[in-house]
Amino acid sequence: MKRWDADQESVAETPDLAALAALLADRTRAAICMALLDGGTWTAGELAEYAAVAPSTTTEHLNLLVSGGLLAEERQGRRRYVRLAGPETAETLENLAGLAPYRQVPIRSLAEANHRRALHHARTCYDHIAGALGVAIAEAMTERGLLARDYGLVLTAAGADWLAALGIPDAAPPAAHRAHVRTCLDWTVRRQHLSGAVGAALYRHALERDWVVKAVATRILTLTAAGRAAFRAQLGLPDEALFPSLALPAPRT
Repeated sequence: MKRWDADQESVAETPDLAALAALLADRTRAAICMALLDGGTWTAGELAEYAAVAPSTTTEHLNLLVSGGLLAEERQGRRRYVRLAGPETAETLENLAGLAPYRQVPIRSLAEANHRRALHHARTCYDHIAGALGVAIAEAMTERGLLARDYGLVLTAAGADWLAALGIPDAAPPAAHRAHVRTCLDWTVRRQHLSGAVGAALYRHALERDWVVKAVATRILTLTAAGRAAFRAQLGLPDEALFPSLALPAPRT
């Protein structure tokens, strides 16, 4: 057995959680990441306007987020497009948001109040359904035996049959590049919603069947009459899961 040479250089790798935390410790960078949870690709100018900061400041933040691995970029001529690095990044951000403490922000108009209600009810989390609707879907699928808890959620045989009956047969085999079934800790409800390949497939199906409509330049999803009927028939979702609450979500600490 070789003896350890104290003079010999040796390097080991360990996750640098502090570096990730530092990337998200700035409110502007955090806001940029939350905006990109819509699953879209934004220009640097659009993000500057969204975050209400100067374009030069936005560029500095984007450089850090790209080099830190949270964002991916693409350049076309003079335009710079950025998006989240992938679904795993989105799930990590949503889970972190679910663990983060709340801070109070003023609501100054009826339009802003309605926006908050809609965001709480149904929104995208990158490529799957989040909010109260997303949580209700995950819980109903579990109650009906379509999902089972076995060191995390797994799709059951009944669940695979249910997806196939809906016309989503491609969701049954696990995707090679991501987890088959995962959950995110929903930051508005503080319970789990469905993500992973199955969550993404269900969201695509809902879009294609016009069960939900995604608003332009926002993460908000609007559940249509057809969608309410479908989720009520397929999963027995109650009205409180199918309609936005008339009251604003209660402040939390």
